[in-house]
Amino acid sequence: MNWLLFVLGAVLSWGLYGPLLHKGQIALGNPLRALLCVGVAYFLIGVLVPVLMLATQGELGGFNVTGSVNATVAEALGALGAVCIILAFRAGGLPTYVMPLVFGGAPLVNVLASMAIHPPRTAPSPLLYLGFLLAATGAYMVLYFKPTS
Repeated sequence: MNWLLFVLGAVLSWGLYGPLLHKGQIALGNPLRALLCVGVAYFLIGVLVPVLMLATQGELGGFNVTGSVNATVAEALGALGAVCIILAFRAGGLPTYVMPLVFGGAPLVNVLASMAIHPPRTAPSPLLYLGFLLAATGAYMVLYFKPTS
């Protein structure tokens, strides 16, 4: 169950991501400056940390095309998501409702994509579809009852 600590780390990191990105974007005066900072962070954490860790394990080799392409496309999608969040902020969206909508919609896409890539052995429970409906209802409620500043 040690993986739960990493889940908690992701929840905290991504939960703080939107508000701090928005604050940085405002302070920098141009959303593209914030995007550049996102790129620097991706490089520092996404390149240097794994290179150091792989080097200490003697695992810098062993890449294959399929894994490398899939992982690179996945991270490109992650970076594209950051661009979309920055552009949503630029268009007037606030973290109070942009981030809940992103993090409410992303699990739905995740489940559907996961089911397409790894088809379930048995039919999903009808409660899955109820969950989809509840998530859509929650997204509506976030927009309708969003706090005003």
